[in-house]
Amino acid sequence: MVDAYFRWTLCAFPWLSVLGGVTPLLSSTEEGALPTALAGTAVGLNILQAGLAVPLLHHALDGYLGRGAPPRRLLLVSGVLTAAAEAALLALVAVKGLRGVDAPGGAALAFGAALTPFLMAYCLMVSKRTYLVALAGGAVLSAGLLAALTGAGPLPVVLAVLLLSAGLWSLVLARPTGWLLAVFRKLESARETATRLAVAEERLRFGRDLHDVMGRNLAVIALKSELAVRLARRGQPAAVAQMVEVQRIAQESQREVREVVRGYRRAELRTELAGARGVLRAAGVDCRIEGGEGTPLPPEVESALGWVVREGTTNVLRHAAEARRCVLRMLIDPDRSVLVLTMENNGVIRPPDAAAPPAGSGLKGLRERLDPLGGTLTAGPAPDGCFRLTVELPLGGVRTERAGHESPGPAAGVSEEAGRRDG
Repeated sequence: MVDAYFRWTLCAFPWLSVLGGVTPLLSSTEEGALPTALAGTAVGLNILQAGLAVPLLHHALDGYLGRGAPPRRLLLVSGVLTAAAEAALLALVAVKGLRGVDAPGGAALAFGAALTPFLMAYCLMVSKRTYLVALAGGAVLSAGLLAALTGAGPLPVVLAVLLLSAGLWSLVLARPTGWLLAVFRKLESARETATRLAVAEERLRFGRDLHDVMGRNLAVIALKSELAVRLARRGQPAAVAQMVEVQRIAQESQREVREVVRGYRRAELRTELAGARGVLRAAGVDCRIEGGEGTPLPPEVESALGWVVREGTTNVLRHAAEARRCVLRMLIDPDRSVLVLTMENNGVIRPPDAAAPPAGSGLKGLRERLDPLGGTLTAGPAPDGCFRLTVELPLGGVRTERAGHESPGPAAGVSEEAGRRDG
């Protein structure tokens, strides 16, 4: 979106030069076949030049950004059209084909405007020093040629100044645009890298969890199996007891692995909130956490909310590629003794799939976690165009005397820090 905006804005300037600088010559041309033909030729050539500037500037920007080769052939064609348009304008001045007191200024403006499309592309394809030297040389040459045709006077000096102004104007338009696109490209690359690193970190964390579950158990199984083999070779009945213990540990390991894979291990709310803020900010999303401090939560409620935060964060990264804002709010309704958590983000390309596979993934998995606690989950587009995920959990015996207002403060000490950072 940003790339297209800057590119097409840059491509519009040559048309402004044609319409504002060259076309007005038609109204100040003397009557006669030759002046009319010269003025029409100049205008027609500049219209062709403006049309050619669209692909020329696109390819020149790509070359400046390192995405392709500079469009030298297109630049050559643009140079030929520019030279022909300048020649037509010089001929129009030489035959005194302009009338009115503003004719010299209009001619000089047309000279500068005719050069703008070519100069905008040229300054993107060479260094600034080369461009400025070429611009100064061209201004002196054009002024000298005009002086030879019209004699001494202020017009050649005005032409030189105007050509230099047009060249500097083209430089100011084109080079910063290319620089800005390069900066945005680097920022996008950095964002993608940060997202990949966040995913890699999550994989490492999963690997650590799996290692913590299986590492010790596998070591114990290996030792007890070796002991059972030795006892069996000696004919001692204790080998049976060892193998029974191996069987028990293997079954326990199988259950724990299933818990890890299905996501049933307890998720700490504070850790998940901090992780969500870090991952989203790394992906270029402004994440704000509001409300929830001061209310003790049962471990099962805190774990369920932790998984909601984790899954909601995953959905933002997967389904909201254009997201730039995410707000997570927690508040307690004292009348119903219900904790309400909402997670809202913009930039949704397609809503998360409510029919995601079970076994602890997707919104269906979250509903399965919340159902034993009496909680409900709703998700869908909000009236303001954002996507909103809402969870309601009954607190039962949890104390709510400190939750008599809507936003008691940051959840589990996380949003207070976030608030300080967000300022």
